[in-house]
Amino acid sequence: MATSNLKRYAWLSIAAAIVTILLKGIAFWLTGSVGLLSDALESFVNLAGALMALAMLSLAAEPEDDKHAYGHGKAEYFSSAFEGFLILLAAFSIAYTAIERFLHPQAIEAVGVGLLVSVVASLINLFAARELLKAGREFNSITLEADAKHLMTDVWTSVGVIIGVGLVWVSGWLWLDPLIALLVALNIVWTGWQLLQRSASGLMDEAIPKEQIEAVEVVLKNYRQQGLDFHALRTRQAGRHAFITLHVLVPGKWTVQHGHDLVEQIEADIRAVVPFSHLTTHLEPIEDPVSLVDEALERREVGTEQRA
Repeated sequence: MATSNLKRYAWLSIAAAIVTILLKGIAFWLTGSVGLLSDALESFVNLAGALMALAMLSLAAEPEDDKHAYGHGKAEYFSSAFEGFLILLAAFSIAYTAIERFLHPQAIEAVGVGLLVSVVASLINLFAARELLKAGREFNSITLEADAKHLMTDVWTSVGVIIGVGLVWVSGWLWLDPLIALLVALNIVWTGWQLLQRSASGLMDEAIPKEQIEAVEVVLKNYRQQGLDFHALRTRQAGRHAFITLHVLVPGKWTVQHGHDLVEQIEADIRAVVPFSHLTTHLEPIEDPVSLVDEALERREVGTEQRA
């Protein structure tokens, strides 16, 4: 699936956010619960994040050009970082509102109808989150995966708020309402921090997941058994694309065509275990000492006497 086609999932997230904002807003208006207000505020964050996701997926879909030879995949990290920032902002707003309610308690009303509306909104978020998470994992999109995880956090937050408001309704303990809101704020802070961390890792060219590197090593092990060798394996993730480079050491007496055919097969085998990967291979004679000194990022120079 092309990256541009993933935008339909962003539109699903936008639609879910708008509907849940309306429903949760109605629930707050009916009950006056600050817990339900905190839940509604997070849905505004969902909407802003979904709009940012749509914009960044559109940018990520742009093909490579003269200034961006590796494409625009990293744009997805800006989306998840932006959403992480909005989550933190929402958390502070919720905490402030909860503290105000602690200082000035207020009874909640029409709890039954309000909770029913909130449950419907949560079910909508649950459906959207499952669809986004499935697409995010299938097509390796950090934008959709981050949006899905945020929506799932919203679902569990709503569950907590619904339980809290229900307890207030049964017990009459008004302090439970702002307490639940504060717990919601703490949970949101953790989610926002995780998204910011992951975005920073992507922008710093973090390696592809460990399990994918291990899959690559299994492929290379099969070729090592044929007398070949490899080094300088480097990987990085850029949105849904994985970039992999490695040096392939073969007997120096091989023809260029023989070496080329081999690396084409190696690249095909690696692409089979690492989806959406772009490979760059460097062919070297296994007998030449110079072939063994360029594993570091900054190559060490070797004198011509070592070639003898």
